[in-house]
Amino acid sequence: MVEGFEVGGVPFNPDGWGPPDSSTTPTTTSNLPLNVPFAPFSRAEKLGRIADWTRTFNNPARSKNPSDSVFDFSNDESFPASADDDASFRLVDGKPPPRPRFGPKWRFQQQRQLPHRRDEEVEAKKREAEKERARRDRQYNMNRSNVNVPRREAAVFKSSVDIQPEWNMLDQIPFSTFSKLSFSVPEPEDLLLCGGLEFYDRSCDRITPKNERRLERFKNRNFFKVTTTDDPVIRRLANEDKATVFATDTILSTLMCAPRSIYSWDIVVQRVGNKLFFDKRDGSQLDLLSVHETSQEPLPEAKDDINSAYSLSVEAAYINQNFSQQVLIRDGNKVTFDEPNPFANEGEEVASVAYRYRRWKLEEGMYLVARCEVQSVMEVNNQRSFLTLNALNEFDPKYSGVDWRQKLETQRGAVLATELKNNANKLAKWTAQALLASADLMKLGYVSRVHPRDHFNHVILAVVGYKPKEFASQINLNTNSMWGIVKSIVDLCMKLNEGKYVLVKDPSKPQVRIYEVPPDAFENDYVEEPLPEDEQVQPPTEDGQGAEPNAAANDVEDKEVEATQA
Repeated sequence: MVEGFEVGGVPFNPDGWGPPDSSTTPTTTSNLPLNVPFAPFSRAEKLGRIADWTRTFNNPARSKNPSDSVFDFSNDESFPASADDDASFRLVDGKPPPRPRFGPKWRFQQQRQLPHRRDEEVEAKKREAEKERARRDRQYNMNRSNVNVPRREAAVFKSSVDIQPEWNMLDQIPFSTFSKLSFSVPEPEDLLLCGGLEFYDRSCDRITPKNERRLERFKNRNFFKVTTTDDPVIRRLANEDKATVFATDTILSTLMCAPRSIYSWDIVVQRVGNKLFFDKRDGSQLDLLSVHETSQEPLPEAKDDINSAYSLSVEAAYINQNFSQQVLIRDGNKVTFDEPNPFANEGEEVASVAYRYRRWKLEEGMYLVARCEVQSVMEVNNQRSFLTLNALNEFDPKYSGVDWRQKLETQRGAVLATELKNNANKLAKWTAQALLASADLMKLGYVSRVHPRDHFNHVILAVVGYKPKEFASQINLNTNSMWGIVKSIVDLCMKLNEGKYVLVKDPSKPQVRIYEVPPDAFENDYVEEPLPEDEQVQPPTEDGQGAEPNAAANDVEDKEVEATQA
């Protein structure tokens, strides 16, 4: 017989949820077990799980869910055996362990379990050190294998002029003093314009490496490289006392950009009365254009090599002349000026060039007149603009590391940056000449050989125009610094006695020397015999031995205060 199961009385709570208070209904709650915990809930609270069989409190690192706190009776004294049961309870999980996720999140979460990752920076530094050591080893081995190849650092450059025994060295000026000089000149005035200009052909701006144009030869057109004292216009201006100092733009740009020069050069200085003339010798290095002068890659030293410094200079001058005439509209239409070309004979075909004789005021009572050249003219917004035309030449891509035919269209800036590194002095001199002539635009042509071993045939790959002032700022060419160098040299030479002198750039050191030479030096009847290196006059050493400098010639540093005018 089945016995009955008595459920018991269920009390009714008229005041709310849950059992009534024991104080109000003592009789109805007497049959309920005592000390049964009860967790009250409100409608606003979130209810957790009714029963959680996977929960364990043995893992202190596990974050506790606040909603599970209502089911935590481990600290309740009403259940003394619950703690022992929980401690002895173990969950058997049949699921396989999760596979590690090799992602950024997993890497940082598992950082405590991977102690070797703390040394990643140290290991990276070790790897970089190994790479640097391997690079130095390769460089060392390469230098050992090319031990017979002359390196640029060890290359010995020759002086542009042979120093004769009768020459008296007056002073040597390091280029470091030039960097401190600054001088501001007012705007120049045009005294005279001579020659004639042809118009620039705008179609040349559309030349690309894929649409290259063959470089033509202009053998019938004459180009003149006349020095200062041989210029009839400058002689006339000197007789009229228009200025005290006379020069050409080529000579001035050489002085202005002297700190950037590597190769040796020389300028003849003649002091006649109270006037000063800066000249160049016949066949001087100034008539040529240097190539790869500031590059670290050595050039062949054999003079008959097509890639030697001298051969490249002749080739660059030839390219520059032909390029300046090819990019013109040769239809006979010319812009003429006050006087014709002063160096051309009647009926002679001359190149398109205009000479601007300009005068600058250096100080009260001291003026400088220079002959400046522009090669072309163009109409821009119904205004006449003067242009200078120059050409950069590529002879072998392996020397520069940049192939113009591949990089000019897509990376023209990289090509120009490479040329600025390898030909810093030449580009600075071109910019200085454009600034002296107040040219509105300077056109740079990119001319390359048809074949690296063919130095007679060339093609034009591109023509790019720049404003001289903006380009000067881009190559860090400061006008005040350039005029500071000229002013210091002029002041230095004005203190010398009447006679002939020569400024020579040292072939191996960044400095310039001043020599006093005989009056008939560099004349047609003056025979200059080259001397061996050991018989040439040597400059004074660092300890002061040798020729003693003239006291009047050591004024460049003193002129820093006088010439500095912001």
